[in-house]
Amino acid sequence: MVPHADRAMAERLYLQMLRIREFEERVNVLFLAGHIPGTIHLSLGQEACAAGACDALKERDWVTITHRGHGQALAKGVSAGSLMAELFAREGGCCRGFGGSLHVGDISVGAVPAIAIVGASVPISAGIAHAFKTAGEGRVSLCFTGDGAVGEGDWHEGMNLAAVWQLPVIYLCENNQYSISTRVDRMYRNDDLAARAASYGIRSITIDGNNPFAVRAAVKEEVDRIRGGDGGPAFIECLTYRQGGHKRDDPGTYRPREEVDLWLARDPVLRMERAIRREFGDSVADGIAADVTAEIDTAVEFAMASPKATGAIAS
Repeated sequence: MVPHADRAMAERLYLQMLRIREFEERVNVLFLAGHIPGTIHLSLGQEACAAGACDALKERDWVTITHRGHGQALAKGVSAGSLMAELFAREGGCCRGFGGSLHVGDISVGAVPAIAIVGASVPISAGIAHAFKTAGEGRVSLCFTGDGAVGEGDWHEGMNLAAVWQLPVIYLCENNQYSISTRVDRMYRNDDLAARAASYGIRSITIDGNNPFAVRAAVKEEVDRIRGGDGGPAFIECLTYRQGGHKRDDPGTYRPREEVDLWLARDPVLRMERAIRREFGDSVADGIAADVTAEIDTAVEFAMASPKATGAIAS
């Protein structure tokens, strides 16, 4: 997985993926213990998409985040402490405790607070890209979506607008195979989502979304093309898998056991850990893991100590 990769990049991507994984595993425990109000949508198994995509961006580029967006926010630079506090509905949260799990983000690092309506971020990302193009600043808008968004009217309208106006926007689809409980091949007669995007005249590819290097390379190629003046949108379909249910109260029993086992064997975090140990040694992998655990511990302590947000979802 890592052969010929830049060591600093490999360690950076593994650190980011592990941060997302451990953050969400800790969030799951804290949610069950009653510390987090509302509900949570975890992205376990999809970490390579966010880590790879955001590593190819600059802070001045903006991303739009989905309802399954903890990892997307972390990868774009939202601090683990402010993100954890947001989930706790505390004043120290990235949205001062008023957004909760479904609306995390921080404009100061280019992470537009999450838009929980499926597909709604597609035209919004086009609008952001239009502003960037008009200002001539060479900035890029990246829109995270899931496979379910492809069936929404907003998706089609936004994609067509981006294509017609040749906007500097990258649509990155985390195709985790399910829209709530419905498999992608039951959602669409043509479940080649990249082909659907290509019908609008948009550069479109399908890649292994569990390989952070593949994701980063695909996004970097499009970012460089856009900044180089070629312009125009791109659609990147990342094939990945949602290891759990749609949200915390969904056991995911509608998924065949053999399918789950197949994708668990492709777990991006575990694959990356094995590669790091093989290429750079156990001490490197263990050191990264220790740093991540310490960071998440500190994030939880910060959230616990932060005052409750008056009038927020915890009230």
